[in-house]
Amino acid sequence: MKNEGSDVLIIGAGMVGLSLAHQLLEKNPNLSITIIEKEFQIGKHSSGRNSGVLHAGVYYEPSTLKARVCVDGAKRLKDWCQEQNIEILKCGKVITPQTKELDPGLDILLKRGQQNGAVVSIINNDEFKSLVPDGFSSTGRALWSPGTCVVKPIKVIQKLAGLLEKRGVKIRLGVKVLEFNVKARSVSMIEVNSANSNVVETYDYNHLFNCAGCQADRVAHNFGIGKDFIILPFKGIYWKLNPESNFKFKTNLYPVPDLNVPFLGVHVTPAPDGTVSLGPTAIPAWGRENYKGLEKIEPMMAIGFLGDIARQWVANKNGFRRYAREQAFNGIKPIFLKSAQELVPKLRDRDLIPSEKVGIRAQLFNRKSGKLIQDFLLEDGESSTHILNAISPAFTASFALADLIIEKSSLNI
Repeated sequence: MKNEGSDVLIIGAGMVGLSLAHQLLEKNPNLSITIIEKEFQIGKHSSGRNSGVLHAGVYYEPSTLKARVCVDGAKRLKDWCQEQNIEILKCGKVITPQTKELDPGLDILLKRGQQNGAVVSIINNDEFKSLVPDGFSSTGRALWSPGTCVVKPIKVIQKLAGLLEKRGVKIRLGVKVLEFNVKARSVSMIEVNSANSNVVETYDYNHLFNCAGCQADRVAHNFGIGKDFIILPFKGIYWKLNPESNFKFKTNLYPVPDLNVPFLGVHVTPAPDGTVSLGPTAIPAWGRENYKGLEKIEPMMAIGFLGDIARQWVANKNGFRRYAREQAFNGIKPIFLKSAQELVPKLRDRDLIPSEKVGIRAQLFNRKSGKLIQDFLLEDGESSTHILNAISPAFTASFALADLIIEKSSLNI
């Protein structure tokens, strides 16, 4: 057994964990910081698998943490990407009502966006067609967000990790945590599949930040934090637009979402490399890393998940049955195509080809209240801070979110 330590220990080398290290150094360059990651490379999970859309801040109620950090965070990340010569597709976003009943949602989103500081406007059908000739608006109206842009997420986190290491941050990959000793402020861990894989290391810290994404609730429970909360994984499957199709998308095309549930629905996203993605789905995953088939299924978790969904169905809080009908079976291509055709009516089966992009949305659920948590949730523990619900727009808002995490933590820097 050997002992090491640092001022700050961060669990998880995703975008939130990396941004947190970046902002901590901005505030105190003398801090010693270590990030531990169970995978052997960064970007294996949410941070490397998301759409790369830098959101404008139109969806979130002004009183929420998301609203507080999204606009500022998007600007800061966009500026940082430009400084680092990371390609940005400045393409904007159009949000369209698929049915007439959803049209009032445009006015809600317009008001929210304006209150949050986003640049947004309502456009007419001529303006809509000039932006998305193949798109559909049920009322001839749509919301236009010119500031929305798209980046390649994996390039962002790889660049950020490299810069952090140059500034002295230790990023340790392939590390398995064996035990958290909360009172002693230490973590017992081993390096998996290495020459030292049998050596148990005790790592001391002054403050620990839990940025473990899909595993954040499990980490927090070791500290006695968030016992009523559990993460439910929802699988986001994407399809690619066939390059041989006649569709040309130069901007993001999104539906007006059901604001009662934390999913945005199937949308169209162009990428900096010229590919166009359609998705994602929001279907239950049977494991927190169950990206395909029977890979990494967690039977006990899946049984509990089914029970939670059944209770949601019976209670039908916030129109959950509507989600289940419209989203839960989108993993089946004909059903997915039907959803996509609400945005692009002329889309056909041949226009969709398989994509390797599959993500897991780590959606926090309060078992006591029976509610899906829509906002970020930050909980302070003993010499620790736990980011329990780092869902979208966590990537977009990462630098500003990191500042908020530091502000709300008990860490004295």
